[in-house]
Amino acid sequence: MPASTKPRDASVLGALTRTARPPRILAADDQEHILEAIELLLKPEGYKVDAVRSPELAREAMRSAQYDVLLIDLNYTRDTTSGQEGLDLLSELVGYDSTLPVIVMTAWGNVELAVDAMRRGARDFIQKPWENERLLSILRTQVELHRALQEAERLTAENRLLNAQGRPEFVATAPSMAPILETIARIAPSDANVLVTGEHGTGKEVVARTIHALSLRSARPLITVNTGGLAEGVFESELFGHVKGAFTDARTDRIGRFELADGGTIFLDEIGNVPLHQQSKLLRVIESGEMERVGSSKSKNVDVRILAATNAELEALCARGQFREDLLFRLNTVELHLPPLRERREDIPLLAMHFLSQYAARYRRQVKGLDAAALQAITQYSWPGNVRELEHTLERAVLMCRTEQIQSADLGLGSQRAQGQNLEELSLEAVESILIRKALQRFQGNVSHAAEALGLSRGALYRRMEKYGL
Repeated sequence: MPASTKPRDASVLGALTRTARPPRILAADDQEHILEAIELLLKPEGYKVDAVRSPELAREAMRSAQYDVLLIDLNYTRDTTSGQEGLDLLSELVGYDSTLPVIVMTAWGNVELAVDAMRRGARDFIQKPWENERLLSILRTQVELHRALQEAERLTAENRLLNAQGRPEFVATAPSMAPILETIARIAPSDANVLVTGEHGTGKEVVARTIHALSLRSARPLITVNTGGLAEGVFESELFGHVKGAFTDARTDRIGRFELADGGTIFLDEIGNVPLHQQSKLLRVIESGEMERVGSSKSKNVDVRILAATNAELEALCARGQFREDLLFRLNTVELHLPPLRERREDIPLLAMHFLSQYAARYRRQVKGLDAAALQAITQYSWPGNVRELEHTLERAVLMCRTEQIQSADLGLGSQRAQGQNLEELSLEAVESILIRKALQRFQGNVSHAAEALGLSRGALYRRMEKYGL
């Protein structure tokens, strides 16, 4: 029989302790001492255990309560060796709710029986006598996955409502995101300039759109400019516009982005990449609201709120003389730092379901969720490309999926077959994608450091990351 349980660890169940109710387990076995051992093991760990001694009582319990995990024996008094009675119960329970995890156990376990149980929808298989730590680990994982799926479904419904009301879909329920949400709510109605920092792909533009949507300027335009992607020769023309004849190709007058954003908000993405000699012109319009189109001596006044974003360390750039300190002070009236996805893992299943729903609708695919193995794979992956990489992964998985649920193989994570091949067997693009991914992982998503290690400029690395969906 199982060994006595260890004293309860306060960290057990991790994120689950934040929920309003304790995890509820239904245990079904025809032997009283087995059920007593399960209760002795699980109750000190914070679980609520309902114990029943027959398939009939298990069915009755399912009709009267909601459970996080079902732990069922495969052999009962009617048939103590074949496991058929338990397999029939398993098939019935999985059919009742395919998202509800079922763990099977038996003292007569064998490989064939385990395979049959997994084929019928069991999430895992325990052979008696069990190891306490293994059983607790399985239960923790399955409870977390089940609750994550439930929360994802709830959040998807809420986001549809928010989107219908004209607001951006911002998935953020992890504790590390709570200060971000609180700050957004407090500063959004003001006209304060905001600098959003964080690794590449953490959702800085989503934050900018959310701030604008909650601001008093929401009825006016939000103009987005990727300042890092502007060629130096067109920088001023793009931001401030030009007049006819200002340069060779200026055949007509053109309105710049600041004029387009007049009365609204301008979002300057990748602000750390603005050339030093252009920063003074940007500083002037931020300070005074005055600007001139290229080729014109007539000043114009614009009323624009500034939101900016970067994954660069601007203070370090200031220390090296590559970024103006006075410009930084104008931009960061309020600074929001977004944590990388690996530090907000509670949001991963919710984000995945959000992207799944979005791309299933776009591509008209009948994909409704992720199976347990796929959900576990995405929560354990390091996501060097953060939310953007997760989005590209789910888009690809929706296209590759052949069933109503995405399988772990559809994701292409971890076991990426290309990485196991010899380099000479791969295309140049495949090798480049692998090297970039590894560099991002090595430097924990820091694009500047990864670019330096690869011998690329930041702009060149950004272009390649976009190309490979990183």
